[in-house]
Amino acid sequence: MTDQPEKSVRTLRVGEQVRHILSEILQRGDVHDDVLTTHLVSITEVRVSPDLRHATVFVKPLLGKDEEAVLKALRTNTAYLQREVARRVKMKYAARLKFLSDESFDEGSHIDQLLRSPTVARDLDAGGE
Repeated sequence: MTDQPEKSVRTLRVGEQVRHILSEILQRGDVHDDVLTTHLVSITEVRVSPDLRHATVFVKPLLGKDEEAVLKALRTNTAYLQREVARRVKMKYAARLKFLSDESFDEGSHIDQLLRSPTVARDLDAGGE
């Protein structure tokens, strides 16, 4: 039973390692891709499967610009990125990378907009009386 928390700590640690490595690769411009060299891309989170064989990489281009083009470029260069991650993270297997857009920022701003709407503000004020 004590194995479970250890595994989740390990997956979190590996995910954070992968996030740092990918961020560094993109920041240094190691990927020879026009889209990736002209866009600042934030690796917001990496979720690693319990067996450490799969990693879902959540990304957000700066200001959300050209998101589809950035995702396509990352997916095109997945083999190179996987090799680099495998080389730098000492593990038995190289994690297969899957790139997805990080929607949490969009959800957060949508909730913020809703909370600022006059109808919701009125309801919140009425609840405080």
